Amino acid sequence: MKDLALPGIDDYAAAHSWAESDTCRALREETHRTMQFPQMVVGSLEGAFLKMMVRLVNATRILEIGMFTGYSALCFAEALPEDGRITTCEIDEKPAVLARKYFAKSPHGGKIEIKMGSALDTLRPLTGPFDLIFIDADKVNYVNYYRRALELVSASGAILIDNVLWSGDVLKQPPPDQSTAAIQELNRVVAADSSVDAVLVTIRDGVLVVKPKSVKCEA
Repeated sequence: MKDLALPGIDDYAAAHSWAESDTCRALREETHRTMQFPQMVVGSLEGAFLKMMVRLVNATRILEIGMFTGYSALCFAEALPEDGRITTCEIDEKPAVLARKYFAKSPHGGKIEIKMGSALDTLRPLTGPFDLIFIDADKVNYVNYYRRALELVSASGAILIDNVLWSGDVLKQPPPDQSTAAIQELNRVVAADSSVDAVLVTIRDGVLVVKPKSVKCEA
């Protein structure tokens, strides 16, 4: 993943944001030491952003599509109230082993339920509503995940979609690969969706924040 901000800017922003917990820091550091693609972890600044979103929508029930080593799930858990719960989907057992290790260390780990397997299969039987849905899985299915998320998100909730700038490759025409094409399509689909309001936030690799429009009741 390319650095899209000026050198030092992300570190400066993180230093002036919600502080990273010791458990999250240790998990992030071990992810970078042991995982083949450590850049997939969201990092401390985006983690602070995710925590803030939990508070802003008063979330008690969260769905995460794509867990990796569990950093984002743990950030969510730390911001949730004691009765809050997270359902997180992961297909790869290796990062899930690391996630379970750190969930067990955290006093908030009991809020997290891991569902192993294909996310599309996992999502099919789920019932909403979820107050917050975070999409950060295989990019070729982003539109599918978004459409399912619309069915599961609460009217007062929000959908967060990660990596929507894709190291700047979203600017390339024609797209250089299938993942880039899928992200470009997702961004077009959301922008054209009249049922939601959305803003693409240029934090880290881009986070698309999607909010269902309020339905006004006629008198």
